[in-house]
Amino acid sequence: MKTLTFTVAAGCLSATMALADTPVLTVYAPDYFVSEWGPGPKIEELFEAQCACDLQFKPGDLLPRLMLEGDRTEADVVIGLNTDVTKKARESGLFAEHGVALDALTLPLDWTDTVFLPFNYAHTAFVYDTTRVANPPASFDDLLNAPDDLRLVIQDPRTSISGLALVLWVQAVYGDGAQAAWEKLAPKIVTVTKGWSESYGLFTDGEADMVLSYTTSPAYHIIAEGDETRKAAIFPEGHYFMVELAAKVAGTDQPELADQFMQFVLGGDFQGMIATGNWSIPAALPMEQWPEGFQALDLPEKVLFYSEDEAAALRDEAIEAWRRALSQ
Repeated sequence: MKTLTFTVAAGCLSATMALADTPVLTVYAPDYFVSEWGPGPKIEELFEAQCACDLQFKPGDLLPRLMLEGDRTEADVVIGLNTDVTKKARESGLFAEHGVALDALTLPLDWTDTVFLPFNYAHTAFVYDTTRVANPPASFDDLLNAPDDLRLVIQDPRTSISGLALVLWVQAVYGDGAQAAWEKLAPKIVTVTKGWSESYGLFTDGEADMVLSYTTSPAYHIIAEGDETRKAAIFPEGHYFMVELAAKVAGTDQPELADQFMQFVLGGDFQGMIATGNWSIPAALPMEQWPEGFQALDLPEKVLFYSEDEAAALRDEAIEAWRRALSQ
């Protein structure tokens, strides 16, 4: 009995020591990313199969938490940033160059950033239900001039990245006429929600005819539900480009693992699962390799995009034009 007890204890000790010797890579990510229906669990499985490490996601706010923690942060990598915050993130000095070759990227625009690495993208769009909207607007002007009984749901640009993308989209299309455009659109907006999930839930529940979302949203319904009644209205004026990014933390105590993860982001395993893992277009995967439901999507020919400096300069003006028009 004593021998058995000693053997079991020794086995437990060995297992504990082995676990302690396994290097840990800490990745900060948004809540949705780490959830059971997000891409995080699959990414963890795929990366751990090749890194001999323990990948640990820490969900929550990204940049605010990093700014608060500063050099004391536990993060080695951050994933899920977007171009609306890259200027502030870059100026913080918390991030290092990613060191990844960008020639594999298949984005609809040139990307040369050496700090923030794209892993997927989509375009802001109004998604509609073909069973409720027989003749969807064929342009942004058509949407503004549609009957006021067309019911839209959008997100608040002060609390939602998609809502902010919308006001920048309107700014890009209408410039000095942005407030006038919002005044035309306002009667059709039945609700402004804090985030995308609430808006999209109202739309799928039949409370709205159209919802501010992404060109990739119909892919979920096609692939996961076999439902082809949800489509994105494509406008010739162009659609605002949204990209999600990963970045290496400058002060990481696992620099080699962090570098390995950044290379992994544009690799085949990661890019091959991101379409149906995050319901976005992979940043480094040719269209012929997209899942069938993605290849069937309606996508814009014209992409609108502000650099981080341009977006920062226009942000307050764009939000104020929206606020004034909707408060009348």
